[in-house]
Amino acid sequence: MASLPRRAKLQVQKTAVSRDEFADFSEPSSASEEDDKDDSAWEPQKKKAPRGRKQLAPKEPKPKQASRGKKKTTPQPGAEGVAVKEELESSVAIADLDLENKVDPTQVVTVKTAKSKRGNTAQRARKHSTREEAGKGSLSDGESGGTAVPLASAPGEGTCKKEESEEDFTFGQSPAKRIKTDMCPQGQPVRPPAGTSTVTEDMQMNWDVVQVLSERTNIELWVCANIIRLFNDDNTIPFIVRYRKELINNLDADALREIRQTLEELRVVAKRVHSTIQKIKKEGKMSECLLTALLNCKTLEELEHVSAPYKTGSKGTKAQRAKQLGLEAAARALLESPGTLRLQAYVRPQVQGLSALQDVETGVQHILADMIAKDKDTLDFIRKLCQNRYVCIQSSLAKVSSKKINEKDVDKFQLYQNFSCNIRNIQHHQILAINRGENLKILTVKVNIPDGVKNEFSRWCIQNRWRPRGFARPELMKILHNSLDDSFKRLIYPLLCREFRAKLTSDAEKESVMMFGRNLRQLLLTSPVPGRTLMGVDPGYKHGCKLAIISPTSQILHTDVVYLHCGQGFREAEKIKKLLLNFNCSTVVIGNGTACRETEAYFADLIMKNYFAPLDVVYCIVSEAGASIYSVSPEANKEMPGLDPNLRSAVSIARRVQDPLAELVKIEPKHIGVGMYQHDVSQTLLKATLDSVVEECVSFVGVDVNICSEVLLRHIAGLNANRAKNIIEWREQNGPFVNREQLKKVKGLGPKSFQQCAGFIRVNQDYVRTFCSQQAEPSGYDQGVAVTSLAGVETTAEKQGKKRSRATVVAAPPKPNPLDQTCIHPESYDTAMRFLSLIGGTLYEIGKPEIQQKINSCLAKEGLEKAAERLQTTVPTLQIIVDGLSQPESFDFRTDFDQPDFKRSIVCLEDLQVGTVLTGRVENATLFGIFVDIGVGRSGLIPIRNVTEAKLSKTKKRRSLGLGPGERVEVRVLSIDIPRSRITLDLLRVL
Repeated sequence: MASLPRRAKLQVQKTAVSRDEFADFSEPSSASEEDDKDDSAWEPQKKKAPRGRKQLAPKEPKPKQASRGKKKTTPQPGAEGVAVKEELESSVAIADLDLENKVDPTQVVTVKTAKSKRGNTAQRARKHSTREEAGKGSLSDGESGGTAVPLASAPGEGTCKKEESEEDFTFGQSPAKRIKTDMCPQGQPVRPPAGTSTVTEDMQMNWDVVQVLSERTNIELWVCANIIRLFNDDNTIPFIVRYRKELINNLDADALREIRQTLEELRVVAKRVHSTIQKIKKEGKMSECLLTALLNCKTLEELEHVSAPYKTGSKGTKAQRAKQLGLEAAARALLESPGTLRLQAYVRPQVQGLSALQDVETGVQHILADMIAKDKDTLDFIRKLCQNRYVCIQSSLAKVSSKKINEKDVDKFQLYQNFSCNIRNIQHHQILAINRGENLKILTVKVNIPDGVKNEFSRWCIQNRWRPRGFARPELMKILHNSLDDSFKRLIYPLLCREFRAKLTSDAEKESVMMFGRNLRQLLLTSPVPGRTLMGVDPGYKHGCKLAIISPTSQILHTDVVYLHCGQGFREAEKIKKLLLNFNCSTVVIGNGTACRETEAYFADLIMKNYFAPLDVVYCIVSEAGASIYSVSPEANKEMPGLDPNLRSAVSIARRVQDPLAELVKIEPKHIGVGMYQHDVSQTLLKATLDSVVEECVSFVGVDVNICSEVLLRHIAGLNANRAKNIIEWREQNGPFVNREQLKKVKGLGPKSFQQCAGFIRVNQDYVRTFCSQQAEPSGYDQGVAVTSLAGVETTAEKQGKKRSRATVVAAPPKPNPLDQTCIHPESYDTAMRFLSLIGGTLYEIGKPEIQQKINSCLAKEGLEKAAERLQTTVPTLQIIVDGLSQPESFDFRTDFDQPDFKRSIVCLEDLQVGTVLTGRVENATLFGIFVDIGVGRSGLIPIRNVTEAKLSKTKKRRSLGLGPGERVEVRVLSIDIPRSRITLDLLRVL
């Protein structure tokens, strides 16, 4: 038995299970008895088919690894079988099997798993023909009265899908991608066919995850379904945004991050619900009503409200204690049959809690209050009622704050010491400020629900939802009224307050994190300043100003320390001039830390005196946030061994201007300092969002795999620290990468990782040509028949008799592929080649004006949509191909962003006047305003009310009205508060 191929074992197991489970319906015969004997002999020793089951398990069977054996199973005469084929990620649903109808004895049971490996072409052809014959046999059986077996691969489908040949699969595309491509080759965002808008999730809740996700994010159902599939397939956000646009209806990365965060929240709720259900079941307290209430929960607040009475270690609520005394029947009788209720009969003088009639009434009241507070319709009514009323949040100064808290901290919350605002109008930054004041014990916060809500709620309950079914005596109606008041005051009002506060805080934290992400993206995509020798200056008083001169390739040329603010300014000026002249450096980069203003004035004074002639020296101010942390990090020690940490800061400051992205990715994103209330928000959400933004920026800019650093490479989509390290090690051992296909040889870089990262990794063709010219003398490649692929990897078909290697692979010199320098993904190389043939271009014209003219001529004739239809691809994919072929070899889209402001003079705060029009650069964006550096040492604030859509640039597409760090703006001075060093500005326009 052990020597048999596993496919045969699966066939026998399937046949045995089918026959045994429906033994009561089959006709006894000698042939079937012999078959049973044969089946028992063919069964494995350890895994026998389960006996005695009357009904098939509804769970989806796990896909089993198919055997590599090539043996065919011989069908047993008289054996009953069903032809079953498992599609990708599909389960087999068996329904209404009529075993009384005899099946063709020559039919073979075939089980194909999703993970089975395909053989060579000849074997696939033979198997395909065998399946076609079997399909014809099963079809004839169906015509003679046999029952077909429906597949559960897609909801609403009841027939087996035909097996797709390997040629039908494009590189790395998911099934959903193929569906959209087949149904809409033009790439227009249309709804997919029926059955593809549902996503199988293991949540097992009373709500649909796609529906809830669509409601919370205001995105179409089919888009949400596609996004869930893409995330379940471990696709990264940069890959989805660039190469799967037609599946997500051209959403941006911020929208995808918001959807992913909402999806994770729903999954957390579902997981918490099921763990709570298991705990309550173990305690034996589960009821059908409670189970339904738990499975209806969509937020953690709802789950907390429903499950609070059943927590382990809880003393129990008042309602639970009353139920233990046997008063639940009395409470239900009050609502259903009040005429027959006699509360006096429940009095037990010797039992605590039932000793008097008043105690019985109180117990019934607690049970009714609990029932009202747990009722879904009741909670929905009062929530809807609050939406239409003035519900406000109020904050006031805490009574004990003056004794324990510093007065300076109290003054910071002066605006919120007597604050009140409608919860529908309150701003996100106000919520975060109130929460911080409450955590510091400075403020007291409460939610005020007007009395009219309570009165209308009580009236609705008495007249509609909780109206007794029959005449109720006045004393019973009094108990009901008291129950409503008690339920609202003790249970419903605190629940509403928690929900309002949690919703406001959650929205504020999300917006704060999203603002942080937008600022970080704007900062990372600051235009680089290549080709300059730079002097970085880390200002300081006592310990001097640290200097570092770096070359245009970021190499450290010289480091030094000068003391500019200790009475030695003139002598140090000679040293600085000598350094600038020796290294032909005309650009100075000053960090904005301690002594920045004095250092800036020092250099501005020398420049105005033309002290550095013949050099035309300019300077700029750059943020040094995180530079000191990076200077003592292991990465800095590995990159600049033996260099003093203070001098490393100066090197980092200079490199932030030369290539901001390559330098800032070395620093923890939250240390860059462009956020708001970053220490008050969820640190897990903050880190996940910022890491995703860094990955997005690095991926979209792209990296040259032969010269980039390991730190930069690890932020590429699909890569991590280990894979980046393996790529660097492979490059050091085998020389530079010649094409993208060589990435597949790197340890730990599987097909999925290659699919995600390949489009963002570039191979510079000039660098490759230099390397290939040194390897132009191949030797020993004249044996065998060579087959050259597009990437230039050659293999021979000469076979040897060794056991370990059936074929000898000769490593021919890899050939460069000009498409590897573009943003075109390898899965679209075939389409790109066909497009080049269509326009009459060649690979060696990529990035040149000639190919741009050919592309424009072709698209002018038939348009992008018709060209995509002709090439059988989608419009977004063809657009990427057009962009990749048109862009020059050294294209960097960051050049569209602004560079730092280089200055020669300085302006003081005292020089400003109200009404003065200035130009400045956005330093930070918050939810209440924009901070702008106007060159006076203090940033001015543009209140958010002054940022309107009419003042923003029309050329830049914006998801919100917020400006980002680095953008140049023209502002007018509205007010100047010199004692408090505050400047209020008005936005005129974005430059």
